[in-house]
Amino acid sequence: NYDLMNDAMSGGMHRLWKDRFVRRLQPREGEQVLDMAGGTGDIAFRIAESGASVTVADINPDMLAVGMERAAKRGLDSLVWTEANAETLTFPDTFFDAYTIAFGIRNVTDIPKALREAHRVLRRGGRFFCLEFSTTTWPGFKEVYDGYSHKLVPKLGQLLAQDADSYRYLIESIRRFPDMPTFKGMITDAGFVRTKVEPIMG
Repeated sequence: NYDLMNDAMSGGMHRLWKDRFVRRLQPREGEQVLDMAGGTGDIAFRIAESGASVTVADINPDMLAVGMERAAKRGLDSLVWTEANAETLTFPDTFFDAYTIAFGIRNVTDIPKALREAHRVLRRGGRFFCLEFSTTTWPGFKEVYDGYSHKLVPKLGQLLAQDADSYRYLIESIRRFPDMPTFKGMITDAGFVRTKVEPIMG
């Protein structure tokens, strides 16, 4: 019910956000891309269309199993799937051209450590792209969003996935995540240059 819940929570917009994310990445044929916390394959499938070589890494083997099953149904056999912790990657230094993480970094225990690892495995000139929930910037939207997320999302989780607790945790993890300027500073501190934050929906 993963896709169903994402569609229900975002009104289907998560698909547009992911499309835009990969367009911004501009993956190219022959590039090596690491998609971290990408177990379900949502981002990797989009990147693979460019001809880039994609390694999908996730700490959760169950998520990887779902992603591999979905890839098989699509006839995609070019992806590499590996169980990995974002904080302690086993890949060599300067191995990848790009590193993506979508809706996953807020679940990492030590975010600065994961960002340093992302920097380590990227080649000089490599690209780090992160898609994540943060604090809202639209006036008045915070109150509406808080009401929706705390009252409605756990109920949707119970109704559609028989799991209110996981979606209660999801909302709490979003609330605890640093605001955009703070997170931008954390990326810079990890060694990245030319960092930029782009709000997508407030």
